Amino acid sequence: MDIRALVEAKARAACGAKTALALTPTRLRNEALLQMGRGLEEKARPILEANRADLDRARARGHPRAFLDRLTLTDGRIEEMAQALRQIAALPDPIGETVDVWRRPNGLEISRVRVPLGVIGFVYESRPNVTADAAGLCLKSGNAVVLRGGSEATESNALIAAVLAKSIEKVGAPADAIQFIENPDRAAVLALLEMDRYLDLIIPRGGEAFVRLVAERARVPVLKHDKGLVHIYVDAAADVAMAVELTDNAKTQRPGVCNAVETLLVHHDIAAEFLPAVAARLAAAGVELRGCPRTLALVPSARPARDEDWDTEYLDLILAVKVVDDLDEAIRHIRRHGSGLAEAIVTKDLRQARRFTREVDAAAVLVNASTRLVDGNQFGMGAEMGISTSRLHARGPVGLEELTTTKFVVQGDGQVRE
Repeated sequence: MDIRALVEAKARAACGAKTALALTPTRLRNEALLQMGRGLEEKARPILEANRADLDRARARGHPRAFLDRLTLTDGRIEEMAQALRQIAALPDPIGETVDVWRRPNGLEISRVRVPLGVIGFVYESRPNVTADAAGLCLKSGNAVVLRGGSEATESNALIAAVLAKSIEKVGAPADAIQFIENPDRAAVLALLEMDRYLDLIIPRGGEAFVRLVAERARVPVLKHDKGLVHIYVDAAADVAMAVELTDNAKTQRPGVCNAVETLLVHHDIAAEFLPAVAARLAAAGVELRGCPRTLALVPSARPARDEDWDTEYLDLILAVKVVDDLDEAIRHIRRHGSGLAEAIVTKDLRQARRFTREVDAAAVLVNASTRLVDGNQFGMGAEMGISTSRLHARGPVGLEELTTTKFVVQGDGQVRE
């Protein structure tokens, strides 16, 4: 079977399962999610063995440290995957929820009700835990899914997807609702993007070039998880100890992910106190600073920043630092260089905080909190398909509600249009 035929068969199978899954009662979908979690725990050993094979190939190809971190599974990460599935099961079922209802003068009762999107194509890179998150969210929201992970994680992803499909079959849910494309050829992605007969939405999650390719080639609507060029602005009225703690967490807790901070903006009035303190903290964690001239005057160990540093998503222990005159300059910098995923301010000044949240345009804007918190699980959504930087139809962490659309249900007693 050629690549296009293989992909079409997977998409057709998912499409054939979507109606049955959408009509599956909440109880059964929750049982399926719990069984998926148990399945991952029971198959942890073979999953880790498959992951080791993926890691060996990635190391041989010279992939950087941050890439290897995203690819790596451990017993703890598999348990986190299982726990995320249990958390999704515990969430309210969005399907069938009445979003709004009103009555017209002629007696018509009109309701807007949540329904699944249908079949979602999910293409992603590196992180095999995303396979379980995506399958769980789609199952709970009544959507069939066609998964195509990055070639570097093929063995891990294929085994995880097989375990999940077998798990839902055990409880009587349609196993065809979870499809995985094992072929590592980029042609498989391009073929999937043309399956508008079977797919209702494509969600790409990966590097900027990859997401751009998907958006340009897809015949199916696309919900983009674009790059995360994230800023923290430390205001003149910031608590210095808090600002140091938040910056450290946002950069070092897991640097190879999209919500890690990449550029630090610092008000000049607080720079002399704050920058040496944060530089010492970050140096202890192995972070390389790249600073503007005013930063270099206060932190001589930093390297000079180049123009491209303000537009670089490092996904590594590197942080660009710029001293700014005021909030206006910080906002201008963010508007010029930000990706629209997440931005944060550290301040005790309520007026500055309100200005920042009002004037900064991003999927998530934080006040006195780490950007690493911009995550579906941290927001209480169980997990996420990604963090959408699109404006339609969802923005920010994509959870259960973002995987639904609505339909109108109209109840009458014989009304006609005059």
